Amino acid sequence: MSSQASRYAHQLLDARAHSKLIPLISQSEPLSVDDAYDIAYSIRNIRVAQGEQPIGRKIGFSVHKEWSRYGVTDDARVPIWAPVYDTTVRFAEDNHGTQSLAGAVQPRIEPEIVFKLGKTPAPDASLDELADCLEWMAHGFEIVACPFANWEFTVADSIAAFGLHGTLIIGEPHVLSSATKHHLPQILAGASVSLSCNTETSSVLRAAGFCNDEMDSPLHALWHLHQLLQKQSQFRQLQAGEIITTGTWTDALPIKPGQTWITAFSGVTLPGLTVSFV
Repeated sequence: MSSQASRYAHQLLDARAHSKLIPLISQSEPLSVDDAYDIAYSIRNIRVAQGEQPIGRKIGFSVHKEWSRYGVTDDARVPIWAPVYDTTVRFAEDNHGTQSLAGAVQPRIEPEIVFKLGKTPAPDASLDELADCLEWMAHGFEIVACPFANWEFTVADSIAAFGLHGTLIIGEPHVLSSATKHHLPQILAGASVSLSCNTETSSVLRAAGFCNDEMDSPLHALWHLHQLLQKQSQFRQLQAGEIITTGTWTDALPIKPGQTWITAFSGVTLPGLTVSFV
């Protein structure tokens, strides 16, 4: 696969640039998760050469209850990750924003918890030690996009296709105290979020989400990413300053221009987001 990773990388980048669907890579030849990360590494190098700067990561498929909701067609049900870039991350002033969907292929919205690392974690960091490395926590919307028809793919296909990452919109960051860091898994396990969609003619609650237990928490997702990166020598390990979005709390719901999506939290002191799509 290494000799073909660059070819697939250019194919995926071309599909993204021209907003078009392409066949599954896994239909052309066997595609393992390791193969897919080879393609992802080639994509990263190309994007960096073109002037984009990786500033963090997105984690996908981290919440157990998601699996039956996606068009995943294989059994490699493992959390995935992909880089996020200075060109794909933005902050929503006062937790309100407007986002263009121009060029986004089959876009969907995901409400997530976002962390920023204030310190570089040790390779063998425990969950508590990883929490201590956090600087702030925020609420975000990840806009995911899929170049494969009908949102159907293998896990490896999704890794190769940018981790399905499109745009990350981040609300107001909240600096974490030492006490909050210490209790963060329990705090997040008791939190929930509602997701509503407003149009000119209606306002509808579309989803509600929560962490089933501590193993579904954003902090555990971050820990699993940290462990995975210890085995991926081609990629940089987690570093201070990185922004990490940790996976959706609800189903990823289709979005289109003319809609305004709104979230509200309970059980955690984070403001919701209001984003209008054009």
